[in-house]
Amino acid sequence: MFDSRRLRTFQEVVRTGSYSAAARSLGYTQPAITQQMKALERELGTALFVRVGRGLRLTEAGETLSRHATTILDTMTVARQQMAARTRLDTGRVRLCAFPSANATLVPGTLAALARHHPGVAVELSEEEPPESLTRVVRGECDIALAFTYPGTSGTSGGDGASAAEVPEELVEIPLLDDQLVVLLPNVHPLSRRRTVTLTDLADERWIAGCLRCRVNFLHECAEQGFAPHIAFTTDDNLMVQSLVAEGLGIALMPSLVLNFLRHQDVVGRPLAPPSRRHIAAYVLREHLRVPATSLVLDTLRRTADNKVGC
Repeated sequence: MFDSRRLRTFQEVVRTGSYSAAARSLGYTQPAITQQMKALERELGTALFVRVGRGLRLTEAGETLSRHATTILDTMTVARQQMAARTRLDTGRVRLCAFPSANATLVPGTLAALARHHPGVAVELSEEEPPESLTRVVRGECDIALAFTYPGTSGTSGGDGASAAEVPEELVEIPLLDDQLVVLLPNVHPLSRRRTVTLTDLADERWIAGCLRCRVNFLHECAEQGFAPHIAFTTDDNLMVQSLVAEGLGIALMPSLVLNFLRHQDVVGRPLAPPSRRHIAAYVLREHLRVPATSLVLDTLRRTADNKVGC
């Protein structure tokens, strides 16, 4: 890596034709100029000048460096300016991968806040369920992953979300919020007017479950209450789940985050008693915490999540 100060001094020696003239031009002493040129020659491993009478002549290596010095210095200047802009958060790019309900709730508010206060920071979005999203961070395909875990199934592989065992050790967890689970009931259901419901109240109901991975936590919750649910339908389409519930074809267990942006007019959501929640967090490689743009997006995600909790 070139020392820009030595390279600029080299340019001035070439322009003026001598160490003494360059010293006068730059306001240095001649020994200081001589030391800088000797240091540059040591750095490059070759002589740059030879004395011809009382003047200097460039060697072949010196002529090569002279041809490229301006380009090198200009490139270094641009690099410094771009790095300074990223440090000031005038510019930056962050790749964010999130699961669907986070992309529909946490992410838009985060992007809106960034657009208002740091319009030069660009966020590239992708969608993936955990634990695949976490693997993408480790592979360098994204910078931040939003994922969730269910405390009750933290040691169970294949559950909806990432178990503790599925979180790669290279990743740092930044907690965002706990998302309460609710039971979706048709408006006309006898328990729809209750403030909370228990799973045992609903042990004989027909249930609508999500995909295979999504069922693990639900089956675990029911097993904890001593029964195996009758699963009538399986789909991971949230709108379809609510439509089936609205038609009285079954009931469903769903994260309340989904209901913040999507709720059928003929269904109600009632929290479980005792409460059941999934834990939502951002995951990032430890070294990325020092990247200003990544740190900014994480801070903005935390503020957005705090606002969701307060809603």
